[in-house]
Amino acid sequence: MIREVKKSDVPVCVDIIRKSFQTVADEFGLTLENAPRFTAFAMTEERLYSQLENEPRLMFVYEQDGVICGYYSLLMLDNNECELNNLSVLPEFRHCGIGKELLKHAYESAKSRGRRLINIGIVEENRILRKWYEQNGAVHTGTKKYDFFPFTCGYMVKELQE
Repeated sequence: MIREVKKSDVPVCVDIIRKSFQTVADEFGLTLENAPRFTAFAMTEERLYSQLENEPRLMFVYEQDGVICGYYSLLMLDNNECELNNLSVLPEFRHCGIGKELLKHAYESAKSRGRRLINIGIVEENRILRKWYEQNGAVHTGTKKYDFFPFTCGYMVKELQE
């Protein structure tokens, strides 16, 4: 079941985001020292509470048998676009279709709110994730290297049909 995040869910959501992104950090050698701004290290309860309360952002969780095991948010932008953030599934719940359900829900949520485009950022070196997004309708649009990350940021978009 996918539902909107409640304030009381925030600590669990932070845990899901950090644990999910930690597997990426482990795979690509990212640490607090070499990538302190990477999501696995930078996400805090204060930050998520602030996003929930102060931003034009939709936040959802995936709940299975009373356990919250997935999360994503959509930051609403002014130009009929939005940005998918922190799509996360706890490692022990992966490969069961939860991520795909969350992504489909994100596409539907954005479209129902008049958005025509979803922007997605990834670790470019994560070829498996890029391929997964491509298989689910996203198109790779480019990359950018930032001094504060030891990896390349990849950018993708999903156009939402009328």
